[in-house]
Amino acid sequence: MTGAAVTAGAVVGGRASASGMSWYRTLRKPPWQPPRQTFALVWTPVYALIAYAGARALSSDGDRRGVASALAVNLALNAAWTPLFFRARSPWLAMLDVVALDVSNVVLLRRFLRADRRAGLALVPYVAWTAFATALNGSIAGRNT
Repeated sequence: MTGAAVTAGAVVGGRASASGMSWYRTLRKPPWQPPRQTFALVWTPVYALIAYAGARALSSDGDRRGVASALAVNLALNAAWTPLFFRARSPWLAMLDVVALDVSNVVLLRRFLRADRRAGLALVPYVAWTAFATALNGSIAGRNT
């Protein structure tokens, strides 16, 4: 279940970013932005970790309903970012979404840690990468106002 949900979010993101790449190339970006290929190299294992962590947390004896709800909200926010940024061409709307995603990540991390320590620890790279993405999004939004 978690694998399918995570894959669906990744597919939505991949399709939306492909459609907005020519616009994205015109934006002013910070010098610390990683090369384009870095995103696929990072997101692929991060999505795998989300699926793994979600499966572990959902199979624990803890609050499965709360974990499932937190994961669903998180994946929806995650999937929404790319269409907001690339299709809507709105770094500011995407910024609002990624800040909400950061809050959701903290909630999800806490729930996963309570449900299964390994699940929570597996989520840490996602939380860190999304924090970096927030900084990058904010910098791009600010430079292109």
